[in-house]
Amino acid sequence: MGTSPMGSAGGGIANAGKEKKGQAETGGPVLEEAQKCCGCRFPLLVALLQLLLGVAVAAVAFLMVTISSSLLARETPHWAGIIMIVVSLLGFILFCITRVPDERASAQFIVKLLYFFLCTMGLVISAVVIAFQCYHYALTNSYSCKEMGEYCMCTLDPEDPIARTFSYSGVTDCSAIVSTLPMYYLLQMVLNLAQAIVCLVGAFLIWKHRYQVFFAGLQTGSPSVQNWQKV
Repeated sequence: MGTSPMGSAGGGIANAGKEKKGQAETGGPVLEEAQKCCGCRFPLLVALLQLLLGVAVAAVAFLMVTISSSLLARETPHWAGIIMIVVSLLGFILFCITRVPDERASAQFIVKLLYFFLCTMGLVISAVVIAFQCYHYALTNSYSCKEMGEYCMCTLDPEDPIARTFSYSGVTDCSAIVSTLPMYYLLQMVLNLAQAIVCLVGAFLIWKHRYQVFFAGLQTGSPSVQNWQKV
């Protein structure tokens, strides 16, 4: 007896469904698609953005130091950029770890946990940097400065004899303090805001359920066919 076209189509759909289910259970292409975000395998895109932003923040901070050596560490947040570079490197390590059910499941778990923690810490640090930069940006915009040798003496109220005075050494032109430095503060605010958003995205993606899949390394079924149970 012949087979109807409907039966053939139904059988093909059933076989395709079984193949897809088998691929999902064994960590095949279905799992690979779940590990992609916007066409890029997670966390490659996030780690790349973190690296670029970290380098940019550190570079701008070192440029700020060249204006005056009297600037405080909170005014030149190169440390925030360096921390973000470390976070991005950990993200690249997480990307390079092969997602296969083997004895490295514990290493994957540790790296994911560290990456989530560092992304959260990077978010907090970026928020702190933004607060400091906003404060110093508003402060420098209110400066009234005058040159005194190799120093630039700035005050908030030149008519007040007891007003707080800010001294910047190694400055030959006070315009660098009242014009160039606020521009760097503003640039740091923008870069750290972008950095905070990227860290938030990275932490959120790690927190999502589909990125909390770890292989327990438990073998079920026949030893010849390795089926691994995911938890």
